[in-house]
Amino acid sequence: MATKTETTVEQKLNQLYAIQLIDSEIDQISNLKGALPMEVSDLEDDITGLQTRISKLTETMDDLSSTISNHQANINESESLIVRYQKQLDDVKNNREYEALTKEIEMQNLEIQLSNKKIKELDVQVQAKEEVRSEAEGRLDSKNKDLEIKKVELEKIIAKTEKEEAKLIKQSDKLKKNVDARLMKSYNRIRSRYQNKLAVVPVEREACGGCFNRVPPQIRIEISARKNIIACEHCGRVLVDEELASSLSPK
Repeated sequence: MATKTETTVEQKLNQLYAIQLIDSEIDQISNLKGALPMEVSDLEDDITGLQTRISKLTETMDDLSSTISNHQANINESESLIVRYQKQLDDVKNNREYEALTKEIEMQNLEIQLSNKKIKELDVQVQAKEEVRSEAEGRLDSKNKDLEIKKVELEKIIAKTEKEEAKLIKQSDKLKKNVDARLMKSYNRIRSRYQNKLAVVPVEREACGGCFNRVPPQIRIEISARKNIIACEHCGRVLVDEELASSLSPK
């Protein structure tokens, strides 16, 4: 049985192209999902952000309401004191007591005016926060509906493709274990360069199957000989001859 070190160039090319075919099928499944996974993730992040914002707004509004309650309590206390002081006015015995009680009543009226002013200012803040929270809650509701729709779409695709995808990934991983690590590193690097993720392509109609630039006759002969791993001089993709590609491609 051949070891990794005994693997011929032709065998390496067969392995690489077989891996490419399987990875391309996996890519097709990923393309079928499209941007849905990213859209779902983005929506989940948006929802978390809105929930945090709504929570903070609610906390701020609770604090404002608590402050309003404190001012209202101050008003009630001042009103009670005014009633008490006014009753005491009926029993004053001298001008000094009268002036002192009158001054206290004036002070409590000022306290009431100040608290009422603060309450009005705080009410405006509460209303503004409520409007912002209401808008955020509307956006949150919309995002949740969008997320539910996207999740259903994604779950349908996953349910349809997950078994096939898992099978293909297993096949790809199994094949990759038999390929030289440096060769796999190059394969992965080339795949990462291109949107179609093609790293190994056949020569078709005398041209590279990746960038479609013409491959010189002498290079085509060398590719067909399968004695060396040859890359396209234009795009860097590994080239295989049509016969090899045809023998591995699904019929």
